[in-house]
Amino acid sequence: MSTLVRTIEKIRLTVKTQTAAAIAAIIGSVAVPQIFHAIGAVSGLGTALGETFLPMHLPIILAGLLAGPYAGAFAGLFGPLVSFALTGMPGQLMLPFIMTELCIYGASAGILRNVKIPNIAKVLIVQTAGRTIRAAAVLFAVYAIGNESIKIAVIWNSILTGIPGLFLQWSLIPLLMYRIENTKKHEQ
Repeated sequence: MSTLVRTIEKIRLTVKTQTAAAIAAIIGSVAVPQIFHAIGAVSGLGTALGETFLPMHLPIILAGLLAGPYAGAFAGLFGPLVSFALTGMPGQLMLPFIMTELCIYGASAGILRNVKIPNIAKVLIVQTAGRTIRAAAVLFAVYAIGNESIKIAVIWNSILTGIPGLFLQWSLIPLLMYRIENTKKHEQ
């Protein structure tokens, strides 16, 4: 029982820290994809690298894991919106679905922040939650609202196209979290 209590204990961050983390994640969710798009432009692949490696997801998941569900959800909701306003990406048709997915990514990562499971497991849970809610949002848009401009195939296409990005998240996020957690331990 004491293990369960320790698992659920919250390490509280100030609102200022959470806000700073959310803003940093929003900046990262605009800047990091631009690096991938620039490489794509130089290599002749266009936006395919961004769609394949899912760079916008990285800062959002990290914000949730480091600063909690509010910072993660806020960054996930507004990161794509700010990116669209500044760069036109993601495209207007997919924007609400990506905002929904990343909001869930950030919130679920934040909920798992203090849970004592390996970081790779946290990433897998976050990915599953975000992709499931995105799929549900697409299905809702098509079947409940009657949106004819989006096709159901976008669900599977985004999953298949993004497999390298999922692998990138599986390797990079646990590594970054390990480094951050060990830095904190050495500072104490």
